[in-house]
Amino acid sequence: MNRRVVVTGMGVLTPVGNSVYEMWQNLLSGKSGIGKVTLFDVSTYPTKIAGEIKNFNPEEVLGKKEIKRTPRFIQYALKASKEALTQSGLNLDTIDKERVAVVVGSGIGGLNIIEEQQTVLLQKGVSRISPFLIPMLIPNMAGAYISMRYGFKGPNFCIVTACATSTHSIGEAYKLIKRGDAEVAVTGGVEGAITPLGLAGFCAARSLSERNDEPEKASRPFDKNRDGFVMADGAGILILEELEFAKKRGAKILAEVFGYGASDDAFHMTAPPENGEGGALCMKNALKDAGIKPEEINYINAHGTSTLLNDQAETRAIKSVFGEYAYKIPINSTKSMTGHMLGGTGAVEAIVCILSIMNGVLHPTINLETPDPECDLDYVPNVKRQHNVKYALTNSFGFGGHNATLIFKKYE
Repeated sequence: MNRRVVVTGMGVLTPVGNSVYEMWQNLLSGKSGIGKVTLFDVSTYPTKIAGEIKNFNPEEVLGKKEIKRTPRFIQYALKASKEALTQSGLNLDTIDKERVAVVVGSGIGGLNIIEEQQTVLLQKGVSRISPFLIPMLIPNMAGAYISMRYGFKGPNFCIVTACATSTHSIGEAYKLIKRGDAEVAVTGGVEGAITPLGLAGFCAARSLSERNDEPEKASRPFDKNRDGFVMADGAGILILEELEFAKKRGAKILAEVFGYGASDDAFHMTAPPENGEGGALCMKNALKDAGIKPEEINYINAHGTSTLLNDQAETRAIKSVFGEYAYKIPINSTKSMTGHMLGGTGAVEAIVCILSIMNGVLHPTINLETPDPECDLDYVPNVKRQHNVKYALTNSFGFGGHNATLIFKKYE
């Protein structure tokens, strides 16, 4: 039973746009979404910048009363899901909702709720803690809310693998449909972790850029003068369908999910091995799943975090998988403009792959002014490029050594 899986809907909420169209236009023009943090006072923080969501009104997806007990990450997931389902054109009145899966992850969940309620506990006592505390903070609630909103009763679970969360989620949703456990899946990831504690934690880990005077230039993947990643909030949701199911209802097919690979570095809590072997294994697994040769990939959306270790390790991983051909593949980093949306980032980058396939154009990797000699591949520096994409590969590598790779194919 060769069940093929296609994409019929996409939705996002990102620092560079609150819809797929707006995000795509800004990415193509090389516009950064990074700025000074406005959500709380950062005067004592070494890093004072992030990729915040701008001009989002949660009343687009929730009533005023609900907003108070719904953390940011769930609000963001509902917004992105609404856009994706609208684009898909699924008839929610006639679809068999027992055959719709929801696989939506978050790396951190409702961190802002933990902080707020800890303050309440210390200042006002246990009797004043919100009865919604636990359901507001656990990461699986993004998927739960989507199911409750639309009545989807198929398999529903939440993957938590740090920065690889939403790439694993899409891969596992693809496998669910392939093996016949669902006809449709709502899948992706979300993060709303720009909070006092979240930012402080990454500052303490020495992971973040401190280029506070030039926020828009702080995320600079593969550049010699990069000094860390930029934390961001965001959400990406895709609608996957079994091909015949989608064709039967006359859906517009955006691309085909063609391969998925996963691996672990088994090396270090936060650092990749220098040779990038975990990432390389992950890409090899995805190519094997797709049944295609490395030379058939003609675009890579890199994990490209703008950290010293990741960019070099990922470059070495790509070289080890693709050999000399690595120098001929255009590679870009969406994070150069969005920053790193943690559990939401892989889904947004998957959507970027699909947009690149559909439009025959690659967005630039901005801020690549002085190439790192160790990073010597074609990273589409600073200017967008027309390029016909048949097979796109995207990587996500998370703390804990969790690696995930997806391959998308032009639908023919």
